[in-house]
Amino acid sequence: MPDPDRPQELPARLLTDPEMIDACRVRDFARVFRLVKVRAGIYPSMIARRCDLTPSRVGEVIAGRRHLQHMDVIERISDGLRIPGDMLGLARRQWETPQALVVDEREAPQMSEPEQQAPVPLPGPDVDSILALATRTSLNKATLEAFRSSIEDYWRRDDQHGGEALRPAIVGQLRYVVGLLKESRPPSIQNGLYGIAAELARLTGWTYFDARQYSQARAYFTEALQLAKEIDDRQFMANVLACMSLQATYQDKPADSLALVTAAQDQARSALGSTPRVMSMLAMREAFAHATLGNRDDTHRAIGEAHSQFERIGASDPDPSWVTYFDEPKLVVDTGIAHGRLGEAATAEPLIADALRREDHTNQRGRAFHSFWLARTQLDQGKLDQACHTATQALEPASAVASERVSGHLREFYDQLAPHTRVRHSSAAWRDEFGF
Repeated sequence: MPDPDRPQELPARLLTDPEMIDACRVRDFARVFRLVKVRAGIYPSMIARRCDLTPSRVGEVIAGRRHLQHMDVIERISDGLRIPGDMLGLARRQWETPQALVVDEREAPQMSEPEQQAPVPLPGPDVDSILALATRTSLNKATLEAFRSSIEDYWRRDDQHGGEALRPAIVGQLRYVVGLLKESRPPSIQNGLYGIAAELARLTGWTYFDARQYSQARAYFTEALQLAKEIDDRQFMANVLACMSLQATYQDKPADSLALVTAAQDQARSALGSTPRVMSMLAMREAFAHATLGNRDDTHRAIGEAHSQFERIGASDPDPSWVTYFDEPKLVVDTGIAHGRLGEAATAEPLIADALRREDHTNQRGRAFHSFWLARTQLDQGKLDQACHTATQALEPASAVASERVSGHLREFYDQLAPHTRVRHSSAAWRDEFGF
């Protein structure tokens, strides 16, 4: 018979929804409460009762006028709404352990059948470290290629689903490779390991950047720089500096963004064999920095340089793997975004629209991100219905990828609709989809 005092469980589809996972991770209880209301039918008054809060307090949280930070309140929300502790950064809650597995010390059951015994636990990380020290790992070129293949797979899955779920595996592999660097190996193998560790550190930084956790991102980008410097890989150092420049743009530090991308270009020019594709990508990052600063002439000059370098690309160029993503649709869409940042919406719109038509459909984050940029350029031109239609089409790829950066662009676009009351109300469906 059901226990009437036991709180109603949240639907599994809600607990596994990327938006709910992200809202819980950052403890955005306004989003959490809205999702619980829409997806589980638990209304604010019931949320208040289950979490031992006042209805007015719950209303203030949903309206964004109050933020919940005290640990005892967060624990009450976890227990009251039956949100697993790890989703909110808490220890495993007592109710998460099935009653059948809770052992009363005074009446410990006797386990008579072997199959009823708990499985043997895995060794802890300390034991893993000891075993790794005791084992001499044999590495060759095939091993390095296996590492590089896994990195390419991480990037592909990051484009499709976001990096949140991938990050533990990436960090684990990074630490493993850094551990291998402590042993003496032939220079070709050792240098290869340094390059792999640098790329894993950059990828980790990217996942934090995409989650808008900028301090952590900067720490890993800095580690990637240091690792690349050990082998004097100036092209890769330029790549990392370009990532840091893009992050500075998001942090509204355009002067820092320009300084970082200028340093990136200096590194690339000083490297032997920097390819036109690399230089084109860096010129486009320079255009972003100038556009954010409002430097129209410099933005147009950098865009021209990006296209000039791209035209020099040859099929036999020794492009590093990390720059192959910068193809013609990417050049075109970034050109449109640079114009959009300058406020040149009429120029930006057809460029972004053309690139979207040619973009790989498996790149969910890119399609969502670029669709929102297209919607913004349409809104800037007063095309209200068209802008909302574009934003609505972006919901499918946006909901498929766990990316706070994409969600942030959606919130910014919704705020831009504030002066247009009629259209703003008509966008309620996709507003509720993202719970803001």
